Amino acid sequence: MAFDGLFTTAMVEELQVLKNGRISKIHQPNAQEVVFLIRADGKNQKLLLSIHPSYSRIQLTEEAITNPSEPPMFCMVLRKHLEGGTITAIEQYGMDRIIMLDIQAKNEIGDDISRRLYVEIMGRHSNLLLVDPDRNLIIDSMKHLPPSVNSYRTVMPGQPFIPAPPQDKTNPFSMTEEAFLGLYPQLESVHDVVGTLTGFSPITARELLYRLQDVSADESFAVFTTFLSAFKRVGSVPNISEINSKTVFSATALHHADKTIVEYDLLGKLLDKVYFARAERERVKSQAADLERWLDNEIAKLNLKMKKLIKEREAAGKLDTFRLYGELLTANSYAIQKGAKEAVVDNYYEEGTTVTIPLDARKSPNDNAQRYYSRYAKAKTALIMIAEQLEKAVEDIAYFEMVKQQVLQASPEDITEIREELAELGFLKARKSKKKIKPKKPKPESYLSSTGVKISVGKNNKQNDYLTFKLAARDETWLHTKDIPGSHVVIHDAKPDEATIQEAAVLSAYFSKARGSSSVPVDYTQVRHVKKPNGSKPGFVIYFEQKTLLVTPDEDIVRSLKK
Repeated sequence: MAFDGLFTTAMVEELQVLKNGRISKIHQPNAQEVVFLIRADGKNQKLLLSIHPSYSRIQLTEEAITNPSEPPMFCMVLRKHLEGGTITAIEQYGMDRIIMLDIQAKNEIGDDISRRLYVEIMGRHSNLLLVDPDRNLIIDSMKHLPPSVNSYRTVMPGQPFIPAPPQDKTNPFSMTEEAFLGLYPQLESVHDVVGTLTGFSPITARELLYRLQDVSADESFAVFTTFLSAFKRVGSVPNISEINSKTVFSATALHHADKTIVEYDLLGKLLDKVYFARAERERVKSQAADLERWLDNEIAKLNLKMKKLIKEREAAGKLDTFRLYGELLTANSYAIQKGAKEAVVDNYYEEGTTVTIPLDARKSPNDNAQRYYSRYAKAKTALIMIAEQLEKAVEDIAYFEMVKQQVLQASPEDITEIREELAELGFLKARKSKKKIKPKKPKPESYLSSTGVKISVGKNNKQNDYLTFKLAARDETWLHTKDIPGSHVVIHDAKPDEATIQEAAVLSAYFSKARGSSSVPVDYTQVRHVKKPNGSKPGFVIYFEQKTLLVTPDEDIVRSLKK
């Protein structure tokens, strides 16, 4: 990946559409992300700022991000100082991965104030700082860094703002032809380029060297400036490419890449593709880490229980032997002496064979026979109980596996419903809340097929049951992966076209345990043919009169159908 200084330059160019835009709303979905809703140039834009150690970035996004019911403190500070303000400038700090947003706003009494937001995109050192530029003081930051943590600068409210330490390198955009030609002979390796010019990562350095190979010294500066101009939106081709079997992204075409996988018209769309699914998964993990551990533990305990039950079933399976011993002892009791430790008797079930029966020497032959009859009765009862317990264990494992798959593919708002469902079934204790929360109707995700037909997807069992048995009409089309845990999908049309059925099947395969597979079988039938067995757990159904088609899950198709 390459969110380097040059990519930052390209991003600043793309973000110029926000200049003179008004900040209408600020949200903080979690501890590492802030979202600004901005009205600019007659459009509503969504600006995402992330300081995630692996996915730090700033971008325009079209993705929906769920917000908490109560905003965190940093969000409240941003709202107080920036909501209603106008973005007057968006600039890059040197060639670093730092973007500055200048904002003109008003304070509580209506006086004009100036604020500057520093977005520092530096991996695990990423941060978001709100600064009063007139006094050069930090108002607040997403991460606080006391002197004990950072000796170079203190990042705390009320402290003087000190920029990140500068790099002792040359700014490529400020180089003259003479300066470049003097430096050109020294740029022999990726290490030379990265160590000499600011803003270059190994990927962009390798691309520059690739373009400069076999080029004369007289032509080299023109190639150099042409390459840099792409980051100023002149010939920019945001893309995802493959280099040595690794996927990378770039703001411009990579001629040295093995292949270009896909191109985009905007950097925001590129980053949505690269980061959003992974970032969404991180959001869910932060909310559901304990739930995942609990499900893994329950599945492990049930698997261990099944092994023990199978051993008990094998032991109880000797009941026929106990019955045989009882019958043979009863038939031959007259010939067995009291005090014998064993009896060798003819087996009248298999002519010509004998059976050696262990005896309790303290008991009579008839008492020994009754002992074996008693063991036979107990084993028979045990087998019935073991069969019932095995059936329940298999059912519970299937249920927990299904819930686990739902957690792995859930959005943050789905996790609450999954917890509620487990609490209602008695598996988990219900979480206490200070506020009384009114029960909400489950809300399946909505999609729109390429031909304009509405498709709904249940992301958990509450949504699945609500979608199939309350929301869907009886003549609409229901889909589910064949013999694979997954979501209920409904096409809200009595006679959907083939393209819609195919796209709905892709949704079904994508939101199932087979997301990473190909040629996934998906069944479809009318909703009227889907039934819920009495006493079955949420999400479990039986269906008939289905047809089956094979599809391959495709994230791009799913994203294109998102309503």
